[in-house]
Amino acid sequence: MTTTPPDTDLATKQSLAHGPLGIALLHIERARRNLAPWQAVHQQLASARPLIDGDEASLFLGAPAMAYALHLAAADSNRYARALHTVDGLVAAHTRRRLDVAHARIDQGRQTSFAEYDLLRGLTGLGALLLRRAPASDEMKGVLEYLVRLTEPIPGPDGDTLPGWWVWHAPVHLGAPTPGGHANAGLAHGITGPLALLALAKRHGITVNGHDDAMARICRWLDRIRQSDHRGTRWPRWVTRTTAVPTKPTAPSWCYGTPGLVRAQQLAATALGDVHRKRMAERALLYCLTDRLQLDQLTNRGLCHGIGGLMRVVQRVAQEAENPNLFTDRLPQLSERFLSLGPPAETGFLEGTAGAVLAFQSAEAGTAPVSDWDACLLLI
Repeated sequence: MTTTPPDTDLATKQSLAHGPLGIALLHIERARRNLAPWQAVHQQLASARPLIDGDEASLFLGAPAMAYALHLAAADSNRYARALHTVDGLVAAHTRRRLDVAHARIDQGRQTSFAEYDLLRGLTGLGALLLRRAPASDEMKGVLEYLVRLTEPIPGPDGDTLPGWWVWHAPVHLGAPTPGGHANAGLAHGITGPLALLALAKRHGITVNGHDDAMARICRWLDRIRQSDHRGTRWPRWVTRTTAVPTKPTAPSWCYGTPGLVRAQQLAATALGDVHRKRMAERALLYCLTDRLQLDQLTNRGLCHGIGGLMRVVQRVAQEAENPNLFTDRLPQLSERFLSLGPPAETGFLEGTAGAVLAFQSAEAGTAPVSDWDACLLLI
């Protein structure tokens, strides 16, 4: 997955996924733990200017990414107050523009795309930022109202109906043919991103008309595509008009795997008071944690595709699980797997060293996550 335009030095500097802004999250966490000076944070943030706020800007690129890093750095202090005021204005205006385009697309009856709605490039990511920076704003309300519309069925080419998040294109960088488009289930690019955001917003007391109905529609769709056998419960990464991909258990990753879907459904179940869904989701994660064939498919330390992301999900699920010890007791084994793998090739947040270290540093059994740096992953 990528969140930055190719061959652009400025975009690389402003990438929360791969550049200095993402690395700054590690420096911020260390500074907040009094393990490093704040000067390292200042240096990382100062290297990312001027800010990108055009159509390609997102939670993981440009002004919104800077706003997220500054928000974590401020940490209820007056640090970066002037800079935050500036970027908050840029984010609000950018969100309004994106919402206008998205509603026009829906009005015209066209299919959506990842870039419109998903966490990494779309309005779900902007909503995750606004939930932290401006939860009572018109822009936050606008994102939630848009997500409600996104869940409403749309007409298919043969007179049938398709999920409102059905995209016309293939999954990003996964090389799988999807003639006629597909509906994506993953947390990074799929509908569980909006599900998690809707649930988190309700937790903060922020709802719009149709809020619960939208969550329920997504959950019913996830129930329809759910697969269960002797290997446990899981969901395909995406569904086309003719098939679900894949049909066998895959890597239990944050971005596309069962762990990300579990956390989104745990959040939704809590928001909706659905005890049965919460237990089902938690059992699905336990299956992953006890299945060596699934765990062996995690071949790197990263947050996105690797064991770092699984470790952070386990921590967050444990915080609200019926029996937290079932999850926290697995963290030492996951830590051993983490250390058995080589360090990432890159230094960034989503797939690199910075994110891996953030996931590992508080993964001891019984240790709660210290801060909410993983809000950009929709885990909290």
